[in-house]
Amino acid sequence: MTPDKKTIFSGVQPSGNLTLGNYLGALRNFCRLQDEYNCYYCVVDMHTLTVRQNPEELRERSYALLALYLACGLDPDKNVLFLQSHVHSHAELSWVLGCYTYMGELSRMTQFKDKSQRHADNINAGLFTYPVLMAADILLYKSDLVPIGADQKQHLELARNIAERFNAVYGDTFVVPEPFIPGNGARIMSLQEPDKKMSKSDTNVNNFVLITDPRDVIIKKFKKAVTDSGAEIRYDENEKPGISNLINIYASVKDVTRQDVEKEFEGGRYGDFKKAVGESVADTLAPIQERYAEFISDKTYLESILRRNAEKASEKAESTVREVYEKVGFILK
Repeated sequence: MTPDKKTIFSGVQPSGNLTLGNYLGALRNFCRLQDEYNCYYCVVDMHTLTVRQNPEELRERSYALLALYLACGLDPDKNVLFLQSHVHSHAELSWVLGCYTYMGELSRMTQFKDKSQRHADNINAGLFTYPVLMAADILLYKSDLVPIGADQKQHLELARNIAERFNAVYGDTFVVPEPFIPGNGARIMSLQEPDKKMSKSDTNVNNFVLITDPRDVIIKKFKKAVTDSGAEIRYDENEKPGISNLINIYASVKDVTRQDVEKEFEGGRYGDFKKAVGESVADTLAPIQERYAEFISDKTYLESILRRNAEKASEKAESTVREVYEKVGFILK
């Protein structure tokens, strides 16, 4: 890590395969940032325990997420790619920060309300306090910037509040992180419900395209994609959300403007357009899928990356925890 570069932190749960939206909206841009920033990309496996997990499936999904990071182009020598559970400082700092977080702040978290409704038989304390662990994830690395979507704004704001509260008591300790939204990041919506963001946790498999979906499945999902009344292939999020989403996707994978897409398909039919989008997405994902197959079949290599990068992450994280422990009055060993 280079001292004169700003630090970016991002954490993704290994709760399912990543989608086309994850790739176009985030991962593709992460690859473009790896020379400009100090980047920590964490597989946040500890967060998954708020919902009951099958242990073997969780392990396999953790390997799979790392393999996808690599397949999408993240260099393990330029980025710190690591497992949250491999760096004990995450849990240690989370406890301290929990003592500087108010119950009212946590009770206002919309994701806690949403997940409580979806998992009413398992409303556990971790589900209530996991935004504190998320704050620890970010603050451990003195992160300047955090890539977030609209559903994470509350959590980043809480991390900022905790950092400012701690700094006010003990002096400058944490960097107060800012949201990071790449200028060329695409916001990809659900194929069947274009008013919702594409999500890997969606219960309807036709709503999303996974990075690992086979070519025929990808094309079939786009053929089923919701369009709009009328026949004009024109970008208008309010009047034509379905077509606008498809235009966004095509423009992103082809690296052209929305206006270029409108011109290319002017006078065209929805069916032909949907097929073209599907084929373009399949073509874009094919080389990533090939690399993913190579990486996921070599667990020894993946484990070597995790070991090496856990050491890098731990060095930075443990330094932060020692600083915090000293300021709150613990005797350092």
